[in-house]
Amino acid sequence: MNGALALFPEHTVVVKQLSFLSDEKAPPVIRSLPESLDNDFEKIGQYARLANGDCLDYMKVIPTDSVDLIQTDPPYNLGLFMHNRQTNLNKMRENHFAYSGWDDLTFEEWEESMRAFFKESNRVLRKKGSLLMFMSLIKVETMIRLAEEHGFYYKTVGVWHKTNPMPRNMNLHFVNSTECWLYFINEGTTGTFNNADKVIHDYYETSVTPLKEKKYGAHPTQKPLELMNHFVRILSNPGDVVLDPFMGSGSTGMSCEALGRNFLGVELEPKYYEITRKRIQSLL
Repeated sequence: MNGALALFPEHTVVVKQLSFLSDEKAPPVIRSLPESLDNDFEKIGQYARLANGDCLDYMKVIPTDSVDLIQTDPPYNLGLFMHNRQTNLNKMRENHFAYSGWDDLTFEEWEESMRAFFKESNRVLRKKGSLLMFMSLIKVETMIRLAEEHGFYYKTVGVWHKTNPMPRNMNLHFVNSTECWLYFINEGTTGTFNNADKVIHDYYETSVTPLKEKKYGAHPTQKPLELMNHFVRILSNPGDVVLDPFMGSGSTGMSCEALGRNFLGVELEPKYYEITRKRIQSLL
């Protein structure tokens, strides 16, 4: 790639596939990061810069205090948990995360990796920048403890309710229809919160990710765009820099490309990285 990594061109993204607020316009501001990042991140679309590899390696090349929002969906450390419970994985869908191999760390290994993630997140996020992360309910206490160790102020934990979850074992127990999200502020107590003077609850409800959003391939924990748009709008402004270190199939990047936020995304698995590239390119 040639030239400086100039973030946020002077025009608005037009996205026919999605419907967004009509008053969201791209401000005529050029926001730049060092040219050195051109060697590490690939420019895709108008606002996205992507990298394929370990997020901790790529976060280290991102300048200090340069990110406004981290919105991400890290591994929940449930792979071995499900195997140890002798869950009948053969009856689950083929692309279930328990088959993936990327969520099979021991708790101690996972905790250490998340500790390193919070350390780098504290560095790259500006003061009073926001961190929004999805997580399993049984790991919430661990995430709050690790975040607070690294300068993050815990704001709240909320719930995403899926209106049409897979009704597996519906005659045996309660159907799993929720996931948690946690909201932190970096080295502060308040940050960007675009509520338009309206009450916004710590609960959001959508369907699971629709098939039309899996046109270029599916990720086992892919979140719907409606959900990601909700948080990107509230916790960032047009022209801000949003980072997703566990990018998956790129739903955060899709929201940023459509809503006029600069996006830095990192994904370890080449297969999912390519899905993200295709999805964002499809918006052009």
